[in-house]
Amino acid sequence: MITLNINGADHQFDLPEDMPLLWALRDVAGLTGTKFGCGIALCGACTVHMDGEAVRSCTLPLGEAAGHKIVTIEAVGDTPAGAKVQKAWLDIEVVQCGYCQSGQIMAATALLNAHPHPTDDDIDAAMSGNICRCGTYPRIRRAIKQAAQA
Repeated sequence: MITLNINGADHQFDLPEDMPLLWALRDVAGLTGTKFGCGIALCGACTVHMDGEAVRSCTLPLGEAAGHKIVTIEAVGDTPAGAKVQKAWLDIEVVQCGYCQSGQIMAATALLNAHPHPTDDDIDAAMSGNICRCGTYPRIRRAIKQAAQA
């Protein structure tokens, strides 16, 4: 049995320790806001927070997540930075197709938690590896800047 603290609540999983966290979140816990993209930690669609840091859940084994606090897109809006990011996302109308947006929001929130007033270089570094096939990168940058100023 593996116990994970997800969005502030403990969940028990009778799953293999090497199973990726993404599948436990989506298929067992029913938290489908975290998306599967590439499966090799390159696109960022599966980004969640582990102890406040952005991590790729598609390659993170359950065994390594045990004992850490996991936050998904379903609860990130309950945090001050997450609420600011989500509001800015709506204000700027960042979303096009929306598939990558949960991962983008999770990465942006982790950035603002670490650097409340990020520079363009901070934004580029934090958001690199979060791919948006619709190309909303200019709106993503504006939204992050707006959230930092809120």
